[in-house]
Amino acid sequence: MSIFSPQRKVRSSYNLLKDFEYYLPDIKGMFILLLLLLAGALIGNFVVLAFSAIPGAEGLADEYSLLLSYPVMFIPAMIYAVNKSRFNQGFDMEEAVPLDRNNFGKTGFAALALMSVVVTLAAGFITDPISKLLPPTPEWFERLNEKMLTGTPLVITLISVSVFAPLFEEWLCRGLVLRGLLTRMKPLWAMVISSAFFAVIHMNPWQALPAFLLGMLFAYVYYRTASLKLTMLMHCTNNTFAALLGQNETFREMSSYSELLSGWQYGVAVAAAVFIVTVFVMILARNVSPAAFEEIRGEGK
Repeated sequence: MSIFSPQRKVRSSYNLLKDFEYYLPDIKGMFILLLLLLAGALIGNFVVLAFSAIPGAEGLADEYSLLLSYPVMFIPAMIYAVNKSRFNQGFDMEEAVPLDRNNFGKTGFAALALMSVVVTLAAGFITDPISKLLPPTPEWFERLNEKMLTGTPLVITLISVSVFAPLFEEWLCRGLVLRGLLTRMKPLWAMVISSAFFAVIHMNPWQALPAFLLGMLFAYVYYRTASLKLTMLMHCTNNTFAALLGQNETFREMSSYSELLSGWQYGVAVAAAVFIVTVFVMILARNVSPAAFEEIRGEGK
């Protein structure tokens, strides 16, 4: 019997994720989830406007707008995915594929988690010279970022970007979209398409390119380990580091690390970051087999 058979109970790391096990989005499903996410963003903005209309709450609405709107944005997609999963389960239309598993191979979770934190910071540095190819960010976008970083209490910013973003975005981009695509197509295409989806949901080109590159790294980790715990940790590491740097005026006004380092120092740092990421990918390739997704795709899904 397949380990994905609905007749066999599968232990999940997060019970809340079991509600989505029978939904494996294809390309059409991915676009539906994207539209629902956009609808959720509109609803989230409406919630903030409604809150700001309460007498005396205008200032609070500005400070807590991200905390109010961000979770709301994902509610329509979550409702849709839950209902699709329950429908598929009821009519035996899909097999259960857990969103989170512990496929850590010989390396083990602790070692992979530690390496993932270091690799995420290195990957963020690699995106820096690539991001320099983009046009300069417009003033309105810089003002928006500055308002989020300095006009919002740090604890609220960290809850939003270091807790909510890893939980919700990894659930959607890796747990649903990538997981579904990995059961339907070749891994490379699944990783590219899901990373493009991850880039698009950031809704601006200045974050989209770095998000795509980081998304490819997160996708590869998920393909190998089938673990949302690792990708959530990596996502949290990246966002927390960026948020904390943004609290420093020097780093906030800096458009590239090249403004902080000399030419040769910058080149050495980028080369070291590439080396770290390459070694990590090789360790995963040699020690962690993606058997979880290879098996179900081999059965003709």
